[in-house]
Amino acid sequence: MKHAPYDSHSWGSDVMADVVRGLGYKYVSLNPGSSFRGLHDSLVNYCGNEVEMIECPHEKIAVALAHGYAKASGEPMAVILHDLVGLLHGTMGVYYAYIDRVPVMIMGGSGPSVHDHRRPNIDWIHSANVQGEAVRNFTKWDHEPRSITSVPSIMARAHRVAVSEPAGPVYIALDAGLQEAKIDSPVDLSGLEKLARVPAPVGPDPAALEALAERLCSAKRPVLIVGHAGRDPKAFEQLVELAELVGIGVIDTGIRLSFPNQHPLESTDSGALEKTDCLFFLDVKDMGKSTQKLDSISRTVVSRIPADSTILDLGFNDLSLSSWSEDYAELIPVDVQVTADTSVALPLLLEACKKIVGRDSSGVTARREAYKAELAEMHNATWDRWRDEAKTKHDMSPVSTSRLASEVWEVVQDYDWVLTANTVAHWAKRTWNFDKPYRHPGVHLGTATQIGISLGVALAHKGTGRLVVDLQPDGDLMFDAGALWVGAKYELPLLVVMFNNRAYYNDWEHQERLAKQRGTPMERVNIGMEIDGPAPDFAALARSFSWWAEGPISDPNLVQEAVRRAAEYVTSTGKPALVDVVCQPK
Repeated sequence: MKHAPYDSHSWGSDVMADVVRGLGYKYVSLNPGSSFRGLHDSLVNYCGNEVEMIECPHEKIAVALAHGYAKASGEPMAVILHDLVGLLHGTMGVYYAYIDRVPVMIMGGSGPSVHDHRRPNIDWIHSANVQGEAVRNFTKWDHEPRSITSVPSIMARAHRVAVSEPAGPVYIALDAGLQEAKIDSPVDLSGLEKLARVPAPVGPDPAALEALAERLCSAKRPVLIVGHAGRDPKAFEQLVELAELVGIGVIDTGIRLSFPNQHPLESTDSGALEKTDCLFFLDVKDMGKSTQKLDSISRTVVSRIPADSTILDLGFNDLSLSSWSEDYAELIPVDVQVTADTSVALPLLLEACKKIVGRDSSGVTARREAYKAELAEMHNATWDRWRDEAKTKHDMSPVSTSRLASEVWEVVQDYDWVLTANTVAHWAKRTWNFDKPYRHPGVHLGTATQIGISLGVALAHKGTGRLVVDLQPDGDLMFDAGALWVGAKYELPLLVVMFNNRAYYNDWEHQERLAKQRGTPMERVNIGMEIDGPAPDFAALARSFSWWAEGPISDPNLVQEAVRRAAEYVTSTGKPALVDVVCQPK
């Protein structure tokens, strides 16, 4: 069906739909709702579904799908949530998009604000005086247009706010009365492109960046911890160049894939952090997670950073600080702190370091080369340790997490692959070769987020020929089993391999720790924790939604061929497949 021409508006919702289309959104995810029936009709008929609708079984899935799409594509996606109740359903998805710094344009039906246009009861109990209050603490901005002529500028601003770094979700409530109001003349959208133009990113103070570069290049044992910098794909190669130039051990937190995991200077768990004389945080919001050792029983933390180390920081710092969520974590004293978008600052830092290194004496160069060789030796020793650990669990049944990762890798390495979120207790990062920036949009978040985000990642890569792989925890899928329908409905190229330990094991482990501390019976820690008795049949569940599926499999020797069959199905048909593997707890 052909859509109507631009600016031939008959209804308020035509203007709204035209703005969504004009802002360049390719998809809009939603669970149907009457409060946006006008916008729904205009997107389908006035715009001819040019902004393709992705129907979801729950609002949280709609937001998570947009979250995953934006992480993987680098482009924002739109979501529509049904008035107040749909917004409340979607709040956890909104919060995770906020703490993960992902741009999502969330629209919601509201009202009608004119009381005598409301249906008895239902429009009252589903409306709020200020609807954006429900998510104001974890969105970058919210608004509710009061006139149809204000819609273009308000939605254009919302788009700019969402996409401008540090990115995040925004919420615009679209009054049902405005949507369904007939308008006498089209609304002029000729200035929309300029209104929506995203400002240039924030650059660094030149003197501060130069001071940081001098400290970094003068260090004898520098270590870099990198967070969100990998949201810019160019950072992947820039960081390799910087590390090799200066001689830096790199710890990639995985918030975004920023550095190749098999590079000899990759220093995660190698012991390089404990020996550093200069620790450099690059676009890291939570400085504690990668640098502190936790005693889970006493909830005490000890810093792993040597007391005499110089601390450098380059990132958004307090620009993204929330007065509600404490996702910024503990403040660490810093010697040189530069506030800037790393997509601008990183290439400038690289050039500054090239000039400094070019002035160095042969003695400094020899010292750097010796440190790089030491880092490579530590890297290799770490990988050897991981391989030895994996060997001790190779024949376990149910399947060990290390064996699961290696068997899946034996298959996916033959494809152009993408891993969506979970890394099965880090074993994918210890086994697979993450050699390109698009291989992984970022580590998994909390339970009840991963299948939705994985669907969004698959949507972003649809049509590329890539095999999108989700190492899917069972507890997470139990929250959102209906999400599987979306994969089948929209023929997403998604290979799901279940990381099925038949438990909410993260919490189970906490109960084990307390049982040891308190002397309570260890055999009772499973109460309220296991996903068993009965054990869900995830393969049968997937088949009920028209997926190709196989399992459950508990014999490690059968995993690889099952995954190979599934991968062949996905790549030959473009449709999703699931292999259910029963695993060890971790």
